[in-house]
Amino acid sequence: MYVLQRYYKLSLFLLNKSLKFVNIYHCIMPIIKLDAIDSTNDYLKQLSRESALENYTIVMAEEQTKGKGQMGAKWVSEKGKNLTMSILVKDLVMDNKNIFDLNVAVALSILQVLKNSNIPNISIKWPNDIMSDSKKVAGILIENTLKSKKVFNAIIGIGLNLNQTNFKDLPQATSLTNITGENYESEKIAFLLGKSLEEYLHVLTKSPAMLWDEYHKNLYKINYPLAFEDKDGNRFMGIIRKVKKDGRLEVLREDDSITNFEVKEIKMLY
Repeated sequence: MYVLQRYYKLSLFLLNKSLKFVNIYHCIMPIIKLDAIDSTNDYLKQLSRESALENYTIVMAEEQTKGKGQMGAKWVSEKGKNLTMSILVKDLVMDNKNIFDLNVAVALSILQVLKNSNIPNISIKWPNDIMSDSKKVAGILIENTLKSKKVFNAIIGIGLNLNQTNFKDLPQATSLTNITGENYESEKIAFLLGKSLEEYLHVLTKSPAMLWDEYHKNLYKINYPLAFEDKDGNRFMGIIRKVKKDGRLEVLREDDSITNFEVKEIKMLY
C-alpha cells in the first residue's frame, strides 16, 4: 500500500515502487519518509549514487532495523516513537585536518532546535551525543564520501528520542516526552533540524571559531572532575579541558599530565 500526502501544502511524488510505504514531502527541502528500512544512512547513501538529489534531502523512517551509531554501535529505537533520519549535504569544502568542524556544526544545530523547543539543560557529550541533564536524547553519525581534494558529500544521521517512554534496558537514555510530557511530530522536528543544520553550516563557512566557542560552552562536563575508563579497562579520574580541532578529547589527569584521546579510546563513567 502506498500513501501519498501533502506537507506544508506542497506537491510530492512517488519515488520507489519497491518500498511498502513512501511519502515525499517537498517543502524548502525534500523529505522522504519510509515505513521501514535497514538504515537511513545506508539508504540515502545508495540513493545519492543512483539519483541527482537536492542538497539537504532528508530521509526518515518509522522503523530502522539496523540503525547505526558511532564506530559501528547499534542504535535502538521503538517503532514509530522516535525520529530516525539522515540528511544529505553536498559539496562541502573542508581540509581533512578540520573535518571535525562538521561535527561541531551538526551538534550545535540539534542543540539549537532542542533549546527552542524548551528542552532543559541540553549539552553535547563528546563525541556525538546530545544530553538533557545526564541522559542521552540524541545521537549523531556522520559518514563522508570524498569527491575530490577538499570536496566531499556527507550523510548525517540523527537519532532523536521523541515520544518513547520506556527505556528499561537503556537507563542512561530519555526522550523529549519523558522530559516535557508533550508529544512531538517527527516530520516537523526533521524539517526544523534540516533548516538549523543549513544555517549552522553557513555560519561555519564564515566563522568556524565562533562555532567552536559555542561548542565548548555547551560541552558536557567540561572542567569537572570525572571518572573515565580507557580502552584497556583502566579507570582514572580526569578533567575534560577541550576538544581539539582534530576531534580528540583533551583530558587533564590526576598527575597533571594531559592525554588526547581518540573516539573509542575512552569513555566517561557517569
